[in-house]
Amino acid sequence: MATYTHGHHESVLRSHRWRTAENSAAYLLPHLSSGVAVLDVGCGPGTITADFASLVTPARVTALEVTEGALDLARAEIARRGLTNVDFAVGDVQRLDFPDDTFDVVHAHQVLQHLGDPVAALREMRRVTKPGGLIGVRDSDYAAFAWYPRLPELDEWLALYERVARGNGGEPDAARHLLAWAHAAGLTDVAATSSTWCFATPADREWWGGMWADRILKSDMAATAERTGAATRDDLTRISQAWRDWAAHPDGWMSLLHGEIVARV
Repeated sequence: MATYTHGHHESVLRSHRWRTAENSAAYLLPHLSSGVAVLDVGCGPGTITADFASLVTPARVTALEVTEGALDLARAEIARRGLTNVDFAVGDVQRLDFPDDTFDVVHAHQVLQHLGDPVAALREMRRVTKPGGLIGVRDSDYAAFAWYPRLPELDEWLALYERVARGNGGEPDAARHLLAWAHAAGLTDVAATSSTWCFATPADREWWGGMWADRILKSDMAATAERTGAATRDDLTRISQAWRDWAAHPDGWMSLLHGEIVARV
């Protein structure tokens, strides 16, 4: 079992709560409508889950997380929106505790990159999907991220993140592997696409750069980097400042590549 690299520090949740079905699952939206039962694997703080629930009502969405504490974040968001068609479950996507053929759509956003066995996860997602149903997966590819200006400390950040993520048993460049993993899991009717997040306006740079400036100092990733000797506190402080420098640069631009698959069962 891999270790979740980011943890749940406020700086991490700041990023996760920004995610919506529109900016993070647009590839799947044409397949969602009233009456479609959804399993949302690794639902995080529940913002995408809540969007799905609004789209598929009166059908139900099941929000899945690995701990009760993580699931409480989604519970709070669902309650805040006043939604009543969401169920909550604690579990491991590599060993799902649901009967075969339970859901019309099984979704995972930024999940497979953190797993020790993403192929096993896809097999389980396939098992609990009804015949004719869909699996939708989206993951980032850190090595394909691009930015300007090319501050050397941000190159250092990327190398450090990939080292820590792989040390935790994950694959930070998951996007390029999704199609291969799907085929290895026995899925044959698979459409693979890609999309990006782009941060280029002053407001977007301030938000994204400020978030990572905090995250590189305070998240579980930072603690792991220091504990394992991958980086010192001085290293992390330098990288944090580089994120703020990038955010303040009038020509600052960043694009984050994501891979997506939609597989029909």
